[in-house]
Amino acid sequence: MRAAEGRADPTGAEWPARLHVVTGKGGTGKTSVAAALAMALATEGRRTLLVEVEGRQGIAQLFGVDPLPYAERRLTAAPGGGEVWALTVDAEEALLEYLDMFYKLGAAGRALRKFGAIDFATTIAPGLRDVLLTGKVKEATTRTLGQRRAYDAVVLDAPPTGRIGRFLNVTAETARLAKVGPIKTQSEGVAALLRSPMTAVHVVTLLEEMPVQETVDAMAELTQLGFPVGRVVVNAARPPRPAGRAVSAAELKRGLVAAGLPADRNTVAGLAAEARDQLIRRELEDSLRAELVELGLPLTELPLLPDGVDRAGLETLARALVRAE
Repeated sequence: MRAAEGRADPTGAEWPARLHVVTGKGGTGKTSVAAALAMALATEGRRTLLVEVEGRQGIAQLFGVDPLPYAERRLTAAPGGGEVWALTVDAEEALLEYLDMFYKLGAAGRALRKFGAIDFATTIAPGLRDVLLTGKVKEATTRTLGQRRAYDAVVLDAPPTGRIGRFLNVTAETARLAKVGPIKTQSEGVAALLRSPMTAVHVVTLLEEMPVQETVDAMAELTQLGFPVGRVVVNAARPPRPAGRAVSAAELKRGLVAAGLPADRNTVAGLAAEARDQLIRRELEDSLRAELVELGLPLTELPLLPDGVDRAGLETLARALVRAE
């Protein structure tokens, strides 16, 4: 039985949207967080779709599977009988699907590929690519099978913070420019979904100065554009620094002697320098954490994974996201 049919939803209160857009500065681990979120939202019999739109095949690499086609494929199981499906959206295939859906071109539309018409269209209208990508995400999010949603949640591994506002806003701009026809209708529908309570945009960051600054800037831009912001997800976080003072060289030496370890001057000096560096680093992290708290948004911290992001690591992150408060 799926959670939507009566089973308690362990993540519903914390992650209430249906479409979860995950962005973040490059290198913050947004793809890993998006995958872990899809797994978390699929717990207890739910069905989620994990979508990527940048053509990097990051999902396939993360799960160690063959490159994903432009088709929805079952990716993995989730605790409690849930399922995670995956989709890599290709702009060219999305355009062909669009032409068939709205203009009934069928084989004639596919023939355009031979003449380079699709590349031409996306070149003279660069925003068309993002319209097609977000349009496919919207279709998957709102699709129903009988009286049931096809997916309980959709997680989009979105472009990085540097272009997330433009990516999400392109449909509103297209709807404004197009006067009539399917393109205007499609764009208006996507723009409405992206600004509705059904959507939440989450930003992944690290406790480092540049990612935190980009997070602050992205949240300001998203709010100004009218997109519903969700959570700030701090990836690879260490616990806040406990209260206390730096350890002196004399204390380090006594500790080494007590442990039966070498306590020569070079060893003590090296340990003292490392301790100072760690203290400075933790103080900076605490300061950056406080800056994120000032945003007034829900803040979720995911643990640093010493062994990297393998399948066990993804499950660890998913459990942390299920417990998010």
